[in-house]
Amino acid sequence: MPERAARLRHADSGGPTSDPALARALDWLLQRQDPAGWWTAEMETNVTMTAEHLLLLRFLGADHAHVAPGARLHILEKQRADGSWALYFDGPGDLSTTIEAYTALRLAGLDVSAEPLQRARRFILDQGGLAEARVFTKMWLALFGEYPWDGVPSMPPELVHLPAGVPLNLYDFACWARGTIAPLLIVLSRRPVRPLGLSVAELVAPGTEARLHRVPGSGVFWWLDRLQKLYERLPRQPGRARARAAITDWIVEHQEADGSWGGIQPPWVYSLIALNLQGMDLDHPVMRRGLDGLHERFAVADEHGWRLQACMSPVWDTAWAVLALRAAGLPRAHPAIRSAVRWLLDEQISSGGDWQVRVPLQDCGGWAFEFDNDIYPDVDDTAIVVLALLEGGEGARARAAAVRGARWAVAMRSHNGAWGSFDRDNTRQLVYRIPFADFGAMLDPPSEDVTAHVLEMLARLGTGVSDPVVRGGLRYLAREQRPWGSWWGRWGVNHLYGTWCVVSALDALGCGGSRLPRALDWLLRVQNPDGGWGEGCHSYEDESFAGVGVSTASQTAWAVMALQRGGRGSHPAVLAGLDFLRARQAGGTWPEPEFTGTGFPRDFYLNYGMYRHLFPTMALALAGERPVRGGAPRTPGAGSGRAAVAGGLRG
Repeated sequence: MPERAARLRHADSGGPTSDPALARALDWLLQRQDPAGWWTAEMETNVTMTAEHLLLLRFLGADHAHVAPGARLHILEKQRADGSWALYFDGPGDLSTTIEAYTALRLAGLDVSAEPLQRARRFILDQGGLAEARVFTKMWLALFGEYPWDGVPSMPPELVHLPAGVPLNLYDFACWARGTIAPLLIVLSRRPVRPLGLSVAELVAPGTEARLHRVPGSGVFWWLDRLQKLYERLPRQPGRARARAAITDWIVEHQEADGSWGGIQPPWVYSLIALNLQGMDLDHPVMRRGLDGLHERFAVADEHGWRLQACMSPVWDTAWAVLALRAAGLPRAHPAIRSAVRWLLDEQISSGGDWQVRVPLQDCGGWAFEFDNDIYPDVDDTAIVVLALLEGGEGARARAAAVRGARWAVAMRSHNGAWGSFDRDNTRQLVYRIPFADFGAMLDPPSEDVTAHVLEMLARLGTGVSDPVVRGGLRYLAREQRPWGSWWGRWGVNHLYGTWCVVSALDALGCGGSRLPRALDWLLRVQNPDGGWGEGCHSYEDESFAGVGVSTASQTAWAVMALQRGGRGSHPAVLAGLDFLRARQAGGTWPEPEFTGTGFPRDFYLNYGMYRHLFPTMALALAGERPVRGGAPRTPGAGSGRAAVAGGLRG
């Protein structure tokens, strides 16, 4: 056992840890903290992030020679035996992902006769070819004349003028969709074609040529799309230039300090394309910041090639790291915790953002997911950071920051008593009727996991079950529990994640009734024979697969912690789960190629590089937990003056 790790547990929680696996995990974690105080690791997604970056550089006329060899290596490494590429590890082949990977490999210099491309081409044609791709893939190819623009849905840029109360205004869409659709309004109205330097006509399945020109769908929105295309053919389109100019201003105003838009890849790349179409060349400061931000912060290069992350998670990772270290008994005065808390405090957001469209607050107080996406603080990060500050912070500044963050989170509550991530009441289902909406979550409605995190945060601040805000959240969770006992997970895969989140909230509030044992019994039923727990992304497609999958470290930890928090920490299933974690540890951490994070259910998944480590560490730490840790009481409102702090939430 490393000597440093052996001394980690503080006297206030019973002395040094006797668990070698926990000691190794703590040592691994402490060694990887950035000197500034934060933690994060690579956010793995599917290969479209890298493929689309090559296409972006080609469209902008920027050099891609410096990334092409590494991108080719990365993409080829992820190809499956049947020639396809998947949305997540060990998932089924995905047609659109495979088309984009194929095109990028061609652009990166791979000859059409190369064996990997032959296998990919067979898969693509077997699946129906380009005609069956999703809208975003068709649009990428249309930018280069490899797909007809008349087969891509249209959207009028005049939408930018719609006020917030009118259906289909920009703020009806989730923030990630809003940031993507805004620049696409320019792209779709201009319908540019630039040279790709090659052809992928071989991906059109014989007999499907006519279907390339058809926009899928029916009904009023299909007819509106037809009318829009007729309007676009007119020699004069009054007001269109003004609408594009308004969108351009909106895009520029929404660029973050790191050059991104929303800190995520889709709005980032489409904003660069739209601004370039509006006349900004690569030397324009906005364009330069955007491209530099992609390459300097979001790119990863190693022996597995060059690739682009879809986003990063330093605030989220750091808050959970503080909670893990505190669970293991590190004192608040430990340098790692002090520097992490200072960094989190400095990341608190005071400025406004899109959330203000529906929440009339001048002051924010929340936290965002990443380093610099201050326009989009989110409720989930805010709740976990507040928990981290309550566990690891000291002094008036940390308490005041926690109260400010909690006040903002409470203000973000939707009318059904629950919480979404980035916006309040972002629930207008009409957006899913437009032909454009065939991919990804277009809305940000309340979810079980985010609501549970807010309720746990309120409990730690001293707010009990008699509070009307808490009661509303609990009623929502009661309605959403599945008949077999689990809860759905929006941001983690899936029922194992959602159930852990809700059980943690119920434990913190000291309630649950019959809901709690039903959830715990479900967890016991879905444990794997090896002692672990796992759930594949397919459970988003078919709920009969809830809790079904290969055992993973992070999901085993979620199940173990739920059982621990639910009062069954000594159950043989928990002991088996802990033994699974100890046995699977390697080099102080845990291998986990499976994707246990969720971007868009059914469409986009994430492999958080820190999940495999943080949550098993917490589960091992909780196995030896004392009833009270460092003055942070389990009983809501007891001790530490937290009931008094909670009194300021709505004051």
